[in-house]
Amino acid sequence: MTDLQALHDATHTMVMGVLNITEDSFSDGGLWLDPAKAVQHGRDMMAAGADIIDIGAESTRPGAKRVSEADELARITGAVKTLIPAGAVLSIDTTRASVAAAALSEGAQIINDVSGGTLDAELPHVVADHDCLYIVQHWRGWLVGSKGANPDQDTSVYEHGVLTDVHDELMRQVDGVLAAGVKPERIIIDPGLGFSKPGIEHNLPLLTGLETFRATGYPVLIGQSRKRFISAMLTGTGTAGADGPTMAQRDDVTAALSALSAEHGAWAVRVHDVAKSRAAVIAGNTWREYA
Repeated sequence: MTDLQALHDATHTMVMGVLNITEDSFSDGGLWLDPAKAVQHGRDMMAAGADIIDIGAESTRPGAKRVSEADELARITGAVKTLIPAGAVLSIDTTRASVAAAALSEGAQIINDVSGGTLDAELPHVVADHDCLYIVQHWRGWLVGSKGANPDQDTSVYEHGVLTDVHDELMRQVDGVLAAGVKPERIIIDPGLGFSKPGIEHNLPLLTGLETFRATGYPVLIGQSRKRFISAMLTGTGTAGADGPTMAQRDDVTAALSALSAEHGAWAVRVHDVAKSRAAVIAGNTWREYA
């Protein structure tokens, strides 16, 4: 049985591997829809050093369409039932209370709610009724701002600066989750890189300001992997173009940011290429020991 408090209070940055059982996720949609391939990919990430596997069955990229509740339930529970006996620590990337409840009943240990408790008001209550960890992420709206050349343009104006506004809004989300009965020692926060934050100017301040989030007392998850702002960094254009860098190039930058996140005390990094970020996180954790 997983020691949830030890997991919550981890002193070294961990690696969370992404298992997308989806048709249209921006980087690997459709690759793991087959149940056998999904489970094998989860096992492969564990072998590569993933401390946690984050299973999602619904894309949250701008413009994505929601999958049915039945499809999400089937995809998630099928993977959970197979990976739990293999010794996996599982995070469930869902905004539906019904999916969270089913996954937790099958042994999942973490709920990763990209809406931060705002899309399904029952989800925080489900978490409160189970002994699990709850990742509360900042996001200003479900799949909004996806029109035009600048996705999220109508939700990416930060009046007081992105670091201040994201911190304050995220803490209000945490207050709502606490009011629903979730224990503070079960909460992890995530500034939501890329969510309502399309550009470099929205995301790098959150990474360089990681200590602002750590100062809340909650562990901090960083989900930078393959995001649009990484492509923009590589192209030097400020925005991600259609002819952007390869996924391998994005993974190289992701790993570099994983090392920096570990150096500055992130609880975990959520990544697609586990092997690259595993090595980077080891370096960052070691650096922190000698800092």
